[in-house]
Amino acid sequence: MKEVYLDNAATTKTDPRVVEAMLPYFSEHYGNPSSMYKIGHESKMVIDEARERIAKILGGVRPDEIIFTSGGTESDNLAVLGSARKHGPQSGGKMKHIITTQIEHHAVLHPCEKLEKEGFEVTYLPVDRYGMVNPEDVKNALREDTVLVSVMYANNEIGTVEPISEIAEVIKKFKKDKKTSFPYFHTDACQAAGYLDLDIKKLGVDMLTLNGSKVYGPKGIGILYIANHVRIEPLVYGGGQEKNLRSGTENIAGIVGLAKALEIAEEEKKEESERVKKLADKLKDGILKSIPKTFLNGHPEKRLPNNVNITILDIEGEALILHLDNYGIYTSTGSACTSASLDPSHVILAIGLPYEAAHGSLRFALGRYTTEEDIDYVLETLPKVVEDLRKISPTKVDMKKIEKVLNEYK
Repeated sequence: MKEVYLDNAATTKTDPRVVEAMLPYFSEHYGNPSSMYKIGHESKMVIDEARERIAKILGGVRPDEIIFTSGGTESDNLAVLGSARKHGPQSGGKMKHIITTQIEHHAVLHPCEKLEKEGFEVTYLPVDRYGMVNPEDVKNALREDTVLVSVMYANNEIGTVEPISEIAEVIKKFKKDKKTSFPYFHTDACQAAGYLDLDIKKLGVDMLTLNGSKVYGPKGIGILYIANHVRIEPLVYGGGQEKNLRSGTENIAGIVGLAKALEIAEEEKKEESERVKKLADKLKDGILKSIPKTFLNGHPEKRLPNNVNITILDIEGEALILHLDNYGIYTSTGSACTSASLDPSHVILAIGLPYEAAHGSLRFALGRYTTEEDIDYVLETLPKVVEDLRKISPTKVDMKKIEKVLNEYK
């Protein structure tokens, strides 16, 4: 049976070139970087070199501004919890307000909810029907006690690319007018890597999250870029590694793999983005044309080139995934971190769609190994599966009702 993997937003296959770069650091070069002897020193040099390579990819930031973590979730948690607790009331500070959006990954939303229980106030900004954050809303939400603004670079479910540099300008002006160093500005760029510009100076952020498993690198490794002027509190205590911000013996093989994966992604970004966009457009147009009562979610233009999020009415997305699995087609309804939940996507609900539409959303995330034959196979298989499921589905959504929502919601 043919297998077609279209869930690259959840995780990616590790590139063989990355695996090759990692192999020596499992058993040949195994020294603890904190050790004083030769093989430990050699390991530390390898990590320092990887840090320099990643710093270059981020537009030439300082290598010591790169903090290695276990992945995107830890990096987001460190940015949100670390900055709030460092400057909040429990540390003797006066900063107790956070701004984020309703469509963030749960790695940001759940820490914010945790902080609310600790006495912080959180503003969850709305988005328009395309999932776009309005910089003016950020401006209006800013307060003198705002410690952090966290807005993701590109949404992991619907692919919408947010106006990060515009939001950064709003924050920069606020700081200048108020003569303050707050708020810090953080962005989760896990989905953006390999497709969008990661230059920190152009983005204007103070902290940025990246994840190895989203860029054909290893799982269990990520980074948090933290500008040197930012002060945060660690989540993990112990040996004091990573500038005392992330204790624990470093994952040398993972660090090497992440650096190599990011370099490959950066080198091949332009060509790969163009290639995958053509395939994504073919998939999108084919689905919308061949299956009635369907529509695209996310911004029609300002979106990741590999993302196709489609609502297919009158079926359950989970049922569709299971049936596609029988044909060797692997996709998802939204974030991999919440795939076991039967709750509708918080992102789809935030863009104004009703529950019945949220339950029928399907995310196709194309990738480096996606071929045109894969897309042809999906377009051949999907309409038949949808037709079969609709025959037994008790749900019959009025398309005019949905169209009214799409046209009126702002």
